Amino acid sequence: MLTAVKNQTRITALSIKYALMREMLNKATFTSNVVFMVLNNASFIIQWVVLFSIRDNIGGYTLKQVLLLWGLAAMTYGVSRFFFAKAFSLSNIINNGKLDSFLVQPKNVLISAITTDVSPSALGDILYGYIILFIYGFSFGTFFLYTLFGILGGLIVTAISVILNSLSFWFQKTDVIAETGNNLMTNFATYPDGIFKGAVKLLLYTLVPVGIATYLPIQVLTEFNLVKLLIVLGFTIIIVLLAFLVFYKGLKRYSSSNLMIARI
Repeated sequence: MLTAVKNQTRITALSIKYALMREMLNKATFTSNVVFMVLNNASFIIQWVVLFSIRDNIGGYTLKQVLLLWGLAAMTYGVSRFFFAKAFSLSNIINNGKLDSFLVQPKNVLISAITTDVSPSALGDILYGYIILFIYGFSFGTFFLYTLFGILGGLIVTAISVILNSLSFWFQKTDVIAETGNNLMTNFATYPDGIFKGAVKLLLYTLVPVGIATYLPIQVLTEFNLVKLLIVLGFTIIIVLLAFLVFYKGLKRYSSSNLMIARI
């Protein structure tokens, strides 16, 4: 069991490494993608600086907490899109019968399929996240928790995308549903949860679990709470296992396109 996990981890790392090397063939383009993503994220902070010049807090958040929220949201987005980029176009792989080349390999089909590509700009999101952390106030404890929550949040976002995209095994045109779900996760993550009330707030902690991926981590970072930390960790494990379950349940219905694509 441990040997299988170790081998899969090594293979996944190599897959991401080679995908990154392909992207870095044009270093100028690669660097500009990273830099401009950092600048793009930073530009949105201007609106919050203006809003906080009018009010002391918004939804119970101070300006520094909103900065931390944006930084963690960027980290979550960056981790999911860099390490698991193909999870967000998985329905296209399924609908076009492109899983064939993964099925004949002695590796985990889902992990292999979603780690065959990387998004260079996502590195800009991760870098921006750490820049915000240093602005907020660096400590080794905060750095560890921040990194942990960035990874856990990335896994949650990826798992949600896998679940929604896997609906393509049963239904047509589910890419629209998956895209909508991904957009909701991204958009809500950049607003203080205090501005949401009632049914909307309940939705953000259940069907669209932005609350668990982003809001609870912010609360732990600002005032440590072991119970909330364990909730985030437990939910991540459950949603990742559910993603594997849904994908492999659907894989039994998969129809090959007889299209074999060589992968190096």
